[in-house]
Amino acid sequence: MAEETKDDENVELTLHATGALLRQAREQKNMSLEEIAKKTRIPQRHLASLESGDFEALPGRTYAIGFAKSFARTVGLSDASIGSQLREEMEEQGHGTYQPELSEYDPANPSSIPPRYLAWTAAGIGALVLVGYLVWRTLILNPGEITEIAENETATEIASATGNPNAQNLETGGPTPSSQGTVVLTATQNVWLKIYDGEGKRLYENEMAAGETFTVPADADDPQILTGRPDALTVTIDGQVVPQLGTAERTIKDVGVSAAALLARGEASGPAVDLSTD
Repeated sequence: MAEETKDDENVELTLHATGALLRQAREQKNMSLEEIAKKTRIPQRHLASLESGDFEALPGRTYAIGFAKSFARTVGLSDASIGSQLREEMEEQGHGTYQPELSEYDPANPSSIPPRYLAWTAAGIGALVLVGYLVWRTLILNPGEITEIAENETATEIASATGNPNAQNLETGGPTPSSQGTVVLTATQNVWLKIYDGEGKRLYENEMAAGETFTVPADADDPQILTGRPDALTVTIDGQVVPQLGTAERTIKDVGVSAAALLARGEASGPAVDLSTD
C-alpha cells in the first residue's frame, strides 16, 4: 500500500514538471511535436528534450527557456509562467550555471526567423536578373555593333567637341569646304590663345574653357593665331574638321587661321604648322 502511494506522488510531481505541462497542453490541442516544430521553427529534437526534461541535450539554459516560451505560446500556456518554472526547475537540478542566462535576455522567437528557403529564393532571383541583363547586353550590342562603335569613337568625340553632330573630317574624304567658309575654333581643354590680323591688330585674346568656341571674323585680313596648346583646339571650316594646328610640345605663332590658309596647310606636303622655338 505504501509503495502504491509513493508511485502516485511521483506521477503528481511528473505532471507538475515543465516538460509534462507542455506535453499535456500539446496533447489537449491534438498537436504533434512535428506540428509544433513547424510553427515555432524549433528543431523537433529540442522540443522532445524539453518534454522529457533532458536539459543536457539542449543548446543551453538561455535557449532552453526561450524554446519553452515559444512552445508555451503555441499550445496556449503563459510563456512567462513556463519560463519562470523552467528556470527554477533547471536550478533545482543543478543547471543554474549551464550557459547562464543574460540579464533581461529573451531569445528571439524562432517563429519570427525567416525560413531558409526565402534566402535561397532571393539568391535565385538575383542570379536570374544578372543572367537576364547579360543576355540583354548580348542581344542589344552584338559584336558587329561593338566594332562599329569602336571604329567611330574618334569621329564621335570630334563631332561632340565642335558641338556639330554632322561635322565631317577632311581626312576621311568629305567634300572640300569653300576657301571663304566660316572657321570655328573649339577648345577641348582650357587653353589660352590670341588671334590677330596681318597687321598685328588683336582680334581675340583670352583663356577659353573646354567647350567654348570662337568664330574667326569673315572679314578679318589674314587672321593668325598664337597659342601654347594647339592640340587643345578643334578647328572646323563650315562644320568640317581640319587637321590640328600643332602639338602640345611647342608654341605656334603667326599660323594662318583663315579658311584659305587652313585648306592650303591641309594640301601641303611639308610640316602642317609653323612652330616657334621656345
